[in-house]
Amino acid sequence: MKNIRIIPTLHIKGSNVVKPVHTEALRVVGHPKELALRYYREGADELIYLDIVASLYQRNFDFELLKSVSEEIFIPITVGGGIRSLSDIKNALRVGADKVAINTYAVHHPEFLKAAAEEFGSQCIVLYIEAKEKGDGRWEVYTDGGRESTGVDAVEWAKRTIDLGVGEILLTSIDRDGTRKGYDLELTSAIASTSPIPVIAHGGAGNAAHLEEIIKKGKADAVGVSSIFHYAETDIGAVKKNLSGREINVRANYSN
Repeated sequence: MKNIRIIPTLHIKGSNVVKPVHTEALRVVGHPKELALRYYREGADELIYLDIVASLYQRNFDFELLKSVSEEIFIPITVGGGIRSLSDIKNALRVGADKVAINTYAVHHPEFLKAAAEEFGSQCIVLYIEAKEKGDGRWEVYTDGGRESTGVDAVEWAKRTIDLGVGEILLTSIDRDGTRKGYDLELTSAIASTSPIPVIAHGGAGNAAHLEEIIKKGKADAVGVSSIFHYAETDIGAVKKNLSGREINVRANYSN
């Protein structure tokens, strides 16, 4: 049985980690280097590092900040935000990223995903979906930090990009993001239940029970978590111990 990955998520705005609600950044919660190091020491399986305004403002990704964050972190890091070229991917990998998540540019240039997967390998290319419910079991893809509608169906988009060679899907529910009411089970299940590649569920975690629910009912392969870790309501070790006690396989690097 697969191990479920617990992945703290850092939303970067400028030089700070912020906590978005419905993808809108509302509160500064810390410095990325300090939080990344804390989560690494607590036993995070990976880190997600997202510049949430780079695409919106057509700004280049801050590779120097990523370099400073990654230099003491020895777990996989997925980075996203403002990635628009093969050179951007190469630079991200050079300064510490292991995987690159692409949303906005991929929606407008789907062929870029294929070129990126061919150049760097599918294991390196993550499709980043920010989706909003439209009713009748449909979800629409949004770009530019969750602000721009596209008319693209999220489930169909996921299927198409798998054929283009992406190796993983990072799935954010805009409706649930920052609400702490739980992940979007229907959205996650709609994509994960038929996906041959791993799906990371993100958006809405408020407690450990929400993680168990999205893993068992939503079929997620990994969970992105921010609020409950940022505000030290619990830690990664405690979450892993809780999930392990509920017959969910996790990497046992928590304290007994």
